[in-house]
Parts: sequence; C-alpha cells; structure tokens
Amino acid sequence: MRHAVIMAGGSGTRLWPLSRAARPKQLLDVVDDGSSGARSLLAEAFGRMAQVVPADCIWVCTAAAYADQVRGVLPGLSADRLILEPAARDTANAVGLSAALVADVDPGAELAVVSADHVIRPVDRFAHVLRTAFDVLADRPDSLVTLGITPVTPATGFGYVQRGRPTQTAGVAEAEGFREKPDRTTAEAYLASGDYLWNSGMFVWRARTVLDALADLLPETAEGLARIVAAAPGPAREAVLAEVFPRLPKISVDYAVLEPASRQPGRVLVADLDVDWLDVGSWPALAHTLEVEGGGNAVRGAVVLLDASGNVVFSDDPAHLVALVGVRDSVVVHTRDVTMVCPIVDAERVKELLSAVERAHGRRFS
Repeated sequence: MRHAVIMAGGSGTRLWPLSRAARPKQLLDVVDDGSSGARSLLAEAFGRMAQVVPADCIWVCTAAAYADQVRGVLPGLSADRLILEPAARDTANAVGLSAALVADVDPGAELAVVSADHVIRPVDRFAHVLRTAFDVLADRPDSLVTLGITPVTPATGFGYVQRGRPTQTAGVAEAEGFREKPDRTTAEAYLASGDYLWNSGMFVWRARTVLDALADLLPETAEGLARIVAAAPGPAREAVLAEVFPRLPKISVDYAVLEPASRQPGRVLVADLDVDWLDVGSWPALAHTLEVEGGGNAVRGAVVLLDASGNVVFSDDPAHLVALVGVRDSVVVHTRDVTMVCPIVDAERVKELLSAVERAHGRRFS
C-alpha cells in the first residue's frame, strides 16, 4: 500500500522570533491562500498528501516535544500515525525510523517522504507527479526516487540533482548525481544547461528499500532501528526508542543514502516536478505567503507604512501597531516579547542573531 510521511521536526531558527523552540514554523498559521484563512505549513502538507494517499496512511514524524501541538493542528491524523523523535538526529535517522515503523505495520509499504516546510502550487500537478513516482516502483522496485523542482532562477541556496538518461516513464530520468549549493556562476550554468533540478528533499521508495540501503551504508543506524521495532508497540518500544535513538550517528539522508546510491547507475531516479515551490526557510521566503501592498511591502498584522518600500513586516500582536517611515528593504518582525529588525540582505543571519541572543540571555527568547 502507498503511505506518506511528513517530516515536521525542524525548529525553523531562521524565522525567529516568530518561530520558537516551543512552537516552530511548521505549526504556525502563516499560509494564506485567500479563501480559507491562514493555516499552518503542516496542515497545508497534510491536505496536499491527502490527495495522493488515504488519510490513515499519512504519518507525521516530529519531535516528541511537539506531540500535543501536532495533534491540535491535525485532528484528522490517526493517533497511531504520529512518530515522535526523542532527540534530533538529522534526516537519515528520522527517515529510517519512519520507514521502519511503517514497514512494521505494512511490510510491502511504498513510502513518500515529504517536508512540512513547503508551499506548493498547483497541488494537482504535485499530486500527479507524486503518483508517477509511485508508479515507477512497479517497474523498478529497488529504485530511490527523488523529486526535483524545475528551477526558475540560478538559486544558490538549494542543492541540485543532475538528470541523466531518461527512463521509459515520461518526466522521470536516472539521477546522474547530486551537487552542493553552488556559487552564482555555477548556478547560472546549471540553469542554462537544462540538466539540473533543485533538490526538493522529497522522495518516494519502498520502505524496505531504504532500510536495506541503511543496512549497507549506515549499519549502526540500521541495527538501532531493528532493535526499536523488535520491541512491542507501546511502553516497551518507547523505552527502547528513548535509549537507542539519541545515540545514532547524526547525518542527513542525502549524505548517508542518496549520494552513495547515485553512484550506482540507475539506482536513483529523479522525477521532474514543474510547480511553484517555496521552501519557507527564511523571512524573504515567507514574504511570498504574505499580502503585498504598495511599494512592494509584504505585510501581516497591524502595520502602517509611509514612504517605505521592499520591506517584510510581520506582527502577531493585534494590539500592537508597527509603523515605518522611510524604511527600505528591511525585515521588521514584532512578537509579544521580541522586536527584530534587519536588512533583507542579512536575513540569512537571523540564525546567527539567535545564537547571540542566547549567549546574552540564555534560552529565554528562543
């Protein structure tokens, strides 16, 4: 059967001070499609996946600390479909744990792995490509299929995947290899060639396939996961999970599985996902989900602007007015206990700023 797991464990530090350790970005109501009001990135992802697999086949993998909040955001999530990580051990272990638990319920499971950080339009195009990726497994059951976003700019903030020989399925090719985030000149060459796609971090494979790959490439993780699922579901398994999972080697699924596997011809495939795709990882990215007013200002909340342009202004306090005069190309964020201002060109440094805040004030504002 086809399943999907939504990865929702990140803390979203580059969206501080809105995103906090206790309530990360995927749980905040920041997406507004203009018809149903604002909702969370996680709810958006769940609704997107419900177009491809049954609701009782959708799983969510998140930090144990977010369990109650996830249940509140997703009332349609089955109680036994919530996977709770006791510690953050990067995506290889999160994906492996999810695959192991899904396979324990359905040994023949086919599994889509998607992120809670994305806004994707149109959803029906995404659903079509995801179904195509699942269909490929019928002919190539041992394949690891990644979804590659058709690039529209020479972005330097994303990794890339290079298309190789086409398969018999339209829109799906063998992956020639993965490339790190490039410099501007290299990114322009990638875009001009037409052979490179943005690496979306979304995958489709059989649960058993990725577990076998972990056994070959990351045996310590594979052994730990086997111990976890060998325990009976319930308190016994939770105890083993709490003991074993925090000790697993911390590494991404790209480094641990996808990149080594791509060196085996035809093992990794890439499906071309031609959609409007937004990875909501920074304030300039989040600005694309906000209302844009005159002067190109993206705003949310009680905001008044005078002779201001190109700003991102966000306030989550309806009783507090944010007023700007003569301000250009800046990010201004107001929350109950923090006001943050920075030039848009320095928005990627917000994570660095949070580290400085923690050095000065501990984790009071984290």
